[in-house]
Amino acid sequence: MEFKIGDCSICGVFVVLVLCSTLVSGGDIVHQDDTAPSRPGCSNNFVLVKVPIWVDGIEVTEFVGVGARFGPTLESKEKRANQTRLAFADPPDCCSTPRNKLTGEAILVHRGNCSFTTKANVAEDAGASAILIINNQTELFKMVCEKNEADLDIGIPAVMLPQHAGTSLINFLGNSSSVSVQLYSPKRPMVDIAEVFLWLMAVATILCASYWSAWRAREAAIEQDKLLKDGSNECNGTEVSHSGVVLEINIVSAVLFVVVASCFLIMLYKLMSSWFIDVLVVLFSIGGFEGLQTCLVALLSCFRWFERFGQSFIKIPFLGPVSYLMLAISPFCIAFAVLWAVYRHISFAWIGQDILGIALIITVLQIVQIPNLKVGTVLLSCSLLYDLFWVFLSKPLFHKSVMIVVARGDKSGEDGIPMLLKIPRLYDPWKGYSIIGFGDIILPGLLVAFSLRYDWLCNKRLREGYFLWAMIAYGLGLLTTYVALNLMDGHGQPALLYIVPFTLGTFLTLGKQRGDLKHLWTRGEPDRPCPHVRLQPDD
Repeated sequence: MEFKIGDCSICGVFVVLVLCSTLVSGGDIVHQDDTAPSRPGCSNNFVLVKVPIWVDGIEVTEFVGVGARFGPTLESKEKRANQTRLAFADPPDCCSTPRNKLTGEAILVHRGNCSFTTKANVAEDAGASAILIINNQTELFKMVCEKNEADLDIGIPAVMLPQHAGTSLINFLGNSSSVSVQLYSPKRPMVDIAEVFLWLMAVATILCASYWSAWRAREAAIEQDKLLKDGSNECNGTEVSHSGVVLEINIVSAVLFVVVASCFLIMLYKLMSSWFIDVLVVLFSIGGFEGLQTCLVALLSCFRWFERFGQSFIKIPFLGPVSYLMLAISPFCIAFAVLWAVYRHISFAWIGQDILGIALIITVLQIVQIPNLKVGTVLLSCSLLYDLFWVFLSKPLFHKSVMIVVARGDKSGEDGIPMLLKIPRLYDPWKGYSIIGFGDIILPGLLVAFSLRYDWLCNKRLREGYFLWAMIAYGLGLLTTYVALNLMDGHGQPALLYIVPFTLGTFLTLGKQRGDLKHLWTRGEPDRPCPHVRLQPDD
């Protein structure tokens, strides 16, 4: 077998690709917080709040705040939320009775000098209909009740605003303008069409990659079978030369992968910044270029018009033999990857990211393979533990879910790292993206591709084989992940928690029932040099 520069590049970013195996729905809007005190009168969920602003009757902007533990729940429908005049508190901290007379206005106050509930009680007693508290930092802060506070019967809503929002509102009021606000917290729809498309995208990617991998394996086996029939070589010791390289994972590398991926994930978490994202963008662009080039060359080679160019080679220094078709395709692929990297911040750049990502995933699944079910079980089991730890169990150690922080690209100024498939949420009032990590496709995809190679090389029919059931199991596992995602109010979910039991459990159960488990566990695919089954495709 011969190594190619493209194969090495893709394998070099393999660990980076499968780091993020989490499924996130663009931004949590409702969530509990076990660390924040909760008791009767102070038990609201923390919700994000939309705060549209009108100046002299014209809507000029909109801010996002967070609701408090105390006070009434906010209206979820914009049309039902009242438009209320805004007034600035005097004194600004609202720790004592305001000097300005209030007749149902929403009052804007600074954070500090007294508790949040004290401010809310003072504002309510003064006649305010709501209280907007300006944080002294750019981030939002969760307003809770202190342990010894007794007066928690608060009848007006309280919302925390970020510092820049407070500065803008004070400037509007300082210009003697009439400023009005609305407070409402819209609910996210149970199902967004983006989730449906993302599910189809993930399933179709594994489907294409599996058929390509199985086709290559069968072509190699047919070629070897012809050599044996011609008597050109002996069974033991025959080697078939075919383009590209296949890297088979063993048990040691499966365990080592989790260790290396964990170390790299910590590095991403600690070094997350704009420059580090730029490094990931460069790596992803290189891998995406290689993947897109490989997929296009393979696709065009299926047509007679391009077949001759795909089989004609020219030697290039440092690269070796390169087909004329690859030379023709390369400039387009380079331009596509570069344009995405340069314009990745525009609204529709997610399309280019998904194209590069899908091409890269499909190509990786041709290069990296599992030889048997034993290795697949170890790899997926270790990956499941990796997923669970870095999504859930990392919170006590790092105070945040490391996997979700990295997937979202927090503190980087970007909408997540590029090693994700993403689709904008179309009917979500909070917008954002539905995303899925490459690991949620590549890792189970290795098992699904193995099942189809096994079925084809053993000449098994669709229902009698394992591929159909593995694909159904993957689809159901991913669907279950979306159900859990919506039930958990948009919290990021480790997709492998649901996908691995479905896919691996189905494979092991069917193998046991059919008596194939021992063969699948140790030997896997039939020996290619000496196939004992008919390898020609069915008519």
